[in-house]
Amino acid sequence: MRKLAILGVTGSIGTQTLDVIRKFKDKFELIAVSANKNFDKMIDIIGEFRPQFVTMMDKEAFKKVQSYCAEKKLKTNVFFGMDGLIEISTLSSVDMIVTAVVGMVGLLPTMAAIKSGKDIALANKETLVTGGELVIKEAKKNNVKILPVDSEHGAIFQCLQGNDRTSVKSIIVTASGGPFRRKKLDELKDVTVDQALKHPRWNMGKKISIDSATLMNKGLEVIEAHWLFNMDYDNIKVVVHPESVIHSMVEYSDGSVIAQLAATDMRLPIQYALTYPNRYGAVVKRVNFFKLGSLTFEEPDLDTFKPLKLAYEAGRIGGTMPAILNATNEEAVKLFIHKKIKFLDIGDILEESMNKFEVKNSYKLEDILEIDSKVKEYICNKFD
Repeated sequence: MRKLAILGVTGSIGTQTLDVIRKFKDKFELIAVSANKNFDKMIDIIGEFRPQFVTMMDKEAFKKVQSYCAEKKLKTNVFFGMDGLIEISTLSSVDMIVTAVVGMVGLLPTMAAIKSGKDIALANKETLVTGGELVIKEAKKNNVKILPVDSEHGAIFQCLQGNDRTSVKSIIVTASGGPFRRKKLDELKDVTVDQALKHPRWNMGKKISIDSATLMNKGLEVIEAHWLFNMDYDNIKVVVHPESVIHSMVEYSDGSVIAQLAATDMRLPIQYALTYPNRYGAVVKRVNFFKLGSLTFEEPDLDTFKPLKLAYEAGRIGGTMPAILNATNEEAVKLFIHKKIKFLDIGDILEESMNKFEVKNSYKLEDILEIDSKVKEYICNKFD
């Protein structure tokens, strides 16, 4: 029985991870969970799964969960904040950490978990985008597996199984194209937040939905793929595939392309990460090839969707540049959601920030945290 901790259990990935655990109750034990401020949902999870450890990032939510556990006389240990997040990521009783939090908050607990020898089911892009070199080095040092939970990276991981990595020519990351596929710059000038949040295929949180609309989500995935699969940026391609049936592909030196197809359902890559190298019964609907119809493939428009182009640039520059890109994007997305900037401003702010901040080619974890804080402070002050 694999013993799990889920960071970000009340979010989209976290709740779907719980679905997988429900399906295979004899395979998993949920030891620890964390959430930001959704105490109502956390209380429901405590009631159903009885985790031994809980962390809440919001102070008021922490107090409410703590009071609930005391009132019910539960033996649940309730922690608060980043210290609590690191605490549950390093528990001796836990085998694997599912990092389903959004944003830079995932970096420190993931690094702490790796140093404690925990395998990582990784759904937090920012961990590898900002600290990829350090994370991969630490994982190798501690003989830790980093198993991708993103549908695209999970697909690539599966397409690589049983093959010689030296025979890989390129990896092909598929993108739905988001809600504004085939739109041009003039058509995106007055895009609303509600329009940007209406993803045609996936049900995700606000931040990731906006990233999908700008194609920054795909840019972050390119940087993540570089570190996960040790692949040069010139050999990582993005292909727009609106049906989202093929989740990604790997092209080999002999011209063969292996693709992973499945329903548009995040529970499948979550399940494979949790059960690897085994495959258990299906938690998703099976593909009906007779109802699929045609599959479409298009080249991404890098002029209209500037964030994707900038992500490639940031990745190639390396050092702390991806951390600069990521910090800027996190703040720009918040500004757009709060209607302080326009949709196309996100790309312009990213470009300005990449030109403004100095890049460190050799960096430590502290350097990443420092540049993240510095960039976010700059963006906040500029648009305050």
